[in-house]
Amino acid sequence: MPNTADRLSLFTESVIREMTRVADQYGAINLSQGFPDADPPPEVLAAGKKAMAEGPHQYAVTWGAPRFRQALVKKQHHWMGLDLDPDVHVVVTCGSTEAMMSAMMTACNPGEKVIIFSPYYENYGADTILSGARPIYVPLHPPDFNFDLNELRAAFMQKPKAIVLCNPANPSGKVFSLEELEIIADLAKEFDAFVITDEVYEHIVYRPYRHHYIASLPEMFDRTISCSSLSKTYNMTGWRLGYVIGPESVIAGARKVHDFLTVGAAAPLQEAAVTALELPLSYYEQLTADYTRKRDLFLGYLDAAGLSYTKPQGAYYVMVDCSEFGVTDDNEFCRWMAKEVGVAAVPGSSFFHEPVNHLIRLHFSRSETILAETGRRLKKLKSLIK
Repeated sequence: MPNTADRLSLFTESVIREMTRVADQYGAINLSQGFPDADPPPEVLAAGKKAMAEGPHQYAVTWGAPRFRQALVKKQHHWMGLDLDPDVHVVVTCGSTEAMMSAMMTACNPGEKVIIFSPYYENYGADTILSGARPIYVPLHPPDFNFDLNELRAAFMQKPKAIVLCNPANPSGKVFSLEELEIIADLAKEFDAFVITDEVYEHIVYRPYRHHYIASLPEMFDRTISCSSLSKTYNMTGWRLGYVIGPESVIAGARKVHDFLTVGAAAPLQEAAVTALELPLSYYEQLTADYTRKRDLFLGYLDAAGLSYTKPQGAYYVMVDCSEFGVTDDNEFCRWMAKEVGVAAVPGSSFFHEPVNHLIRLHFSRSETILAETGRRLKKLKSLIK
């Protein structure tokens, strides 16, 4: 029997999804895989029922149904401040996972280098390797997860083809400031690199922080490949609707990659999701208010349990420091915690290129009832360890 591809040995299966299986095994509260409890808005569900009954049921235009692209461009024009052409600047993908892979394969030749901030969402390393590119990891330093300019410049001096920017960041909850984005933009221009963004948490940002789109900065649209999805904003992670926004030359290439990866996203779901994209601004205000309340509740439970953490600025994750428990193997600790405490987390080492083994990631995109029960269970963590 022939051997499988060598590149498969360079990354593992998803630790996040593995921890969901561990949660199921022990009946633990799943705060590992970051999907929300809530359903999509009622009007979107109604539109979904209508689309399932009436169609369309056949292939949409490969790079996205026209109505979906038009609604997306109108919505993103408001938030990004860019004049986008739905027929030129957009390709609709099967979730942001495919969007990121399409962007990476469009931007990079085999052997070229890609900068990835660490900690990072686990897909980025795998995307780079599957594209034949080579990752360069630049640390974001805890507890504030800021980058060091000298370290970032040193990475750019290796002449990368692209840098991946997750903003707001998973897993750290960091929101990059305008000043930080301007530094990254200046380096990208100086060294002629693409910026590939993952902005799926663009609407989950906590005051006083604010999300800025690097594509909107001067001279950056032509070198930014913006990836996002509807998953987290509208509670529809299972709908798998994502997109890439970028300059015409890039999107022309991304459409070719996308066509041969998945052909196209689900036609009836695109039709229904137009309703989501047309929701009023009050929806996003309420989304922020709801997640702010959940964040504050959950951090209060962590305080009551005596746990140390970095307060998230955006997204819905929190990194908890377990060093006081003498943790040296965060994978084993997370399995023990799922079994004995009944709460499933993700070991922080799965997000870091550096040898970091004392952090775990929890998410708070669950109902307030579930979060309260999580708090009750976490209170016994220290007593179980002692």
